[in-house]
Amino acid sequence: MSINIQALLAQLLVGLINGSFYALLSLGLAVIFGMLNIINFAHGALYMMGAFCAYFLLNLFGIGYWWALILAPLIVGAFGMLMERTLLQWLSGLDHLYGLLLTFGVALIIQGLFQNYFGSSGLPYAIPEELRGGINLGFMFLPIYRGWVVVFSLVVCLLTWYLIERTQLGAYLRAATENPTLVRAFGINVPRMITLTYGLGVGLAALAGVLSAPINQVRPLMGADLIIVVFAVVVIGGMGSIMGSIITGFALGVIEGLTKYFYPEASNTVVFVLMVLVLLVKPSGLTGRTT
Repeated sequence: MSINIQALLAQLLVGLINGSFYALLSLGLAVIFGMLNIINFAHGALYMMGAFCAYFLLNLFGIGYWWALILAPLIVGAFGMLMERTLLQWLSGLDHLYGLLLTFGVALIIQGLFQNYFGSSGLPYAIPEELRGGINLGFMFLPIYRGWVVVFSLVVCLLTWYLIERTQLGAYLRAATENPTLVRAFGINVPRMITLTYGLGVGLAALAGVLSAPINQVRPLMGADLIIVVFAVVVIGGMGSIMGSIITGFALGVIEGLTKYFYPEASNTVVFVLMVLVLLVKPSGLTGRTT
């Protein structure tokens, strides 16, 4: 079998882009589960809301892509915090299944509302002027926007990891998860911290939605198409593992891209095959802690 280098590199680029979305989304899921012990099945719907928020900002208020990268995560993150305060806080201390069922119901409601109003077809969202065109690398043509998505996603993922694992705020978050009573004794408002953490995880999903909008268009079911794969990424990396989600997200995107080139028939199932193998060998995930 002769290898077409340009086609192979093109599939690797597609895999890296998909991996960027997998990493951002699974990172948000890992933050929410690791800090709050909530399996957030509404994550895909909130990712879709981020894309729609960018679309509304542009078409209703004339606010372009660069401001949408800031405003959409803040707006959707605020919605997530409202959801946590009004719904999820009542499930504190209960089995994970209750949170999963509640967030799954919320996801169906959100997707149903958007689909009822906008249908199933995609809405175009233009690439910003500064990121149009591409760079000829000699061995391949690299679209500037796709390169931007990969680099920006990696930077955001690493900054989030640093915030949670290497700062005093992150230490408070982890302590509040392990022993909330002790943390309250130091005068820290634990419920507010939990709400802000959920907002951070949701904001990461919304940010991924904004980045995805110019590539995949804005569709009500764009999150439903992605969320099952992202959950597989989280399971492989280790539930609640921040760095595991980042590494696994990008790695599985690349593996998926390679599979599309060498064996396209398996490209839609390779992630789930890997998930099964990892669960058989190490049920806690590649970087998860055994409980």
